Amino acid sequence: MERTILHCDMNNFFASVECLKFPHLRDVPMAVCGDVEERHGVVLAKNEKAKAFGVSTGESVWNAKQKCPELVTVPPHHGEYAEFSKRAFEIYSRFTDEIEPFGMDECWLDVTGSLRLFGSGEEIADKIRAIIKEELGLTASVGVSFNKVFAKLGSDMKKPDATTVISKENFKERVWGLPATEMLGVGRATAKKLNSYGIYTIGHIAARPREYFENLLGKMGVQIWRSACGLDDSPVVYHTPDELDKSCGHGTTTRHDLTSPGEVWRLMLELSQQIGHKLYKHEKKAMGVSISIRDNRLVTKQWQCKLKTPSASPSVIAKEAFSLFERSYLWAHPIRSVTVTAIDLIDRDTPQQLEMFCDAQSDAKAEALDRAIEEIRSKYGKNSIKNAVLIEGRNKEKQ
Repeated sequence: MERTILHCDMNNFFASVECLKFPHLRDVPMAVCGDVEERHGVVLAKNEKAKAFGVSTGESVWNAKQKCPELVTVPPHHGEYAEFSKRAFEIYSRFTDEIEPFGMDECWLDVTGSLRLFGSGEEIADKIRAIIKEELGLTASVGVSFNKVFAKLGSDMKKPDATTVISKENFKERVWGLPATEMLGVGRATAKKLNSYGIYTIGHIAARPREYFENLLGKMGVQIWRSACGLDDSPVVYHTPDELDKSCGHGTTTRHDLTSPGEVWRLMLELSQQIGHKLYKHEKKAMGVSISIRDNRLVTKQWQCKLKTPSASPSVIAKEAFSLFERSYLWAHPIRSVTVTAIDLIDRDTPQQLEMFCDAQSDAKAEALDRAIEEIRSKYGKNSIKNAVLIEGRNKEKQ
C-alpha cells in the first residue's frame, strides 16, 4: 500500500515567534542570534526582510551585518519556542498519531490511515497550514509525498506558506535535477566526495548502480542511492517533542579558550549534570558516551566509548567522558567548544548482564546518591547542590 507522508516545516520559526512577541520587528530586517559576547555569534533564524538582503542561517552576525547594516538582532528565547512547538504538535495530532519530530520546528506525519477522514494528503496539508496560521499566528510549508525523504524535499521547495506534492508520477521530473546536497543524508563532506566522481545532482545518483555507491560509501551510500531512486521506506517513528530517542547531549562554546585539563573537566562535569537530569526525567540509562571537541581553528573531532555498565549518573558520564578526552586529545590547540553526549540509551529497568569484575554495589550506591541529589535539585532548584569543583571553578573565573 502506498503511504502518504507529510513533512511540516514552520517558516523562519524562531524569528516568527519573536515577531509575534514584538510586532514592530515585522517591519525591519531582523535575526535571532546567539550572544556574540559568549562567542555564539551566529544567525539562528531570520525574517523574510533579512533574507532579501542575503542573510542566511548559520553565518556569523558580523557577516550578516555586512550584508544588511540595518539588521536588528535579538537573543533567542528557547522556552517560548518549545511552547509553540508543543502547540503545533497538538495540531498535528488531530490528524494522525504517527508523528516524528525533526527538530523543534519540523515534523513528519504519516497520514495514510487518515485519508478517508480528512481527504487527500494535499488537502490535509492545506488544512494543517490554515490551522497553524489561525491558532499560532505562524506559517508553515508542507511537503506531501510517498516517503519521508521526498516529503522533506517538498517542504523545502516553496517557502513560505505553501504545499508541494511530490508523487510517484512526477518525482523524477521534480527531484532529479536538484543538487545532491538538497537530499536528506547528503552533507558537505559527502557532496564533496560525490562531486569528485562527477556526481552533482540527485538524478546523477539515481543513474548509477547501487553497487557503485556501496563500494564508494558503504551502507550510507546504499541509503543515499535508495533515497534518490524513490525507494526510501523508513517509517515515521512516533515520539513527543521532548522525548529522548537514542542519545542525549549538551554542549557549549566557551567565553575563553580552554587551555588546561582542569578547565575541560569542570565543563564536562557541568554538562553531565544537565544530561543526568534529562536521563532521570525520562527514566533512561546510557550504554556509552560520546564527546565532541572543537579547537580554536574550528576543527572538530569526535570520539566515543562504551560504559562498563549502563548508567544515568552525571558523575559516571563525566568521568568516562573526561577519561576519553585525556586518551584522545593531543592539546595541539586550545579548545573553543565541548559537547558531551550519552548514547545508546535504554529504559532504566532494562535487564543487564553484569560483568564479572564490575562493582555492582558501588554502582548502586552512586546511583542512589545521584537520585537523592536530583530530588534535592527538583525541590530547591538546580543550584541548590553542586560539585565543589564547579563552585571553585566559578570563583576563580570571577577573580
